[in-house]
Amino acid sequence: MSAQQIQKICLLRLSAIGDCCHALAVVRTLQKHLPDAQLTWIIGKVEAGLMANLDGVELLVYDKRASRKRRRAFATELRQREFDVLLNMHASWRANRVSRWVRTPRKIGFDRARARDCQWLFTNESIASQHRPHVIDGFFGFAERLGVTAREYAWGLPLADSDYELAERIIDGEQPLVVISPCSSDRRNNFRNWPAAHFVQVANHVADRYGATIVVTGAGSAAEHEYAEWIRNDGPAGTHDLVGKTSLKELAALIDRAIVVLCPDSGPAHMASATGTPVVGLYATSNPGRTGPVLNPEYTVDAYPQALQKYLGKRVEEVRWGQRVRHEAAMLLVDVEAVLQKLDALLA
Repeated sequence: MSAQQIQKICLLRLSAIGDCCHALAVVRTLQKHLPDAQLTWIIGKVEAGLMANLDGVELLVYDKRASRKRRRAFATELRQREFDVLLNMHASWRANRVSRWVRTPRKIGFDRARARDCQWLFTNESIASQHRPHVIDGFFGFAERLGVTAREYAWGLPLADSDYELAERIIDGEQPLVVISPCSSDRRNNFRNWPAAHFVQVANHVADRYGATIVVTGAGSAAEHEYAEWIRNDGPAGTHDLVGKTSLKELAALIDRAIVVLCPDSGPAHMASATGTPVVGLYATSNPGRTGPVLNPEYTVDAYPQALQKYLGKRVEEVRWGQRVRHEAAMLLVDVEAVLQKLDALLA
């Protein structure tokens, strides 16, 4: 079956926010180059909050916390449908299970090196292997497997005017809006967060020098509230604490209105790319070449090579692609002065 003959495409990517933003770029590519194909995206409940009302795409929301009865009903509904192809862009045991419910003659997964959790047992085709790719490169490999070699870096997040109301209330005249999302996901041994005192120093700098309005965002974890309180108390007067107070769409709209986003390796970095907003990314425990912001990588502060050398005694080319540095002090290698220089380059 040629690419132009494909009528029904099922895309499977359940989580997380950043990865779903990468997947959205592939969706837009398929929409442009296979305009007659119907797209169905199986997506997680949280992530669907950002992608809701995505034009030209049917979202099938899978809730991993739903009761067994509801999950069985979801599986039954899915089995009653047929697709020309499944793009299984999520290598996990949960996604493997969901993929079994999709009726299609073609189930495309990652190449063997990236088909974690035995994904290769649940697919009958794979994308081409790639040398040290960014995550989004791997996702575009699925479009390429269908014969679509072009890439569209135009996300078009589905945001309504109402999603911008919060941002419009915060924006003060010509003052630049700087969004600080200080924390990555709250997982064991994640170690991606920069010290709160460093964020305070940076916030004071951009407020004093450029008159920036500072907004601190986050999902609402205890760590995020602690960071926000620290920045609000010791940072610039008038700092807005929006931790736990925005929907994903409101956060995306806020990022869209910002002049820059400052954050570690986390979902907001990729939401910013999806809106075209520059990111000053803070990287030491993960490799920005694999998971860094897609747009404007020149503003990323990359201490990953130093962290590898200090804590693993290795160079980047000596470790597997995507190797994490799981040391609680690694983010201290992200130098405050280097961050200020990136911000000055943007704000000046």
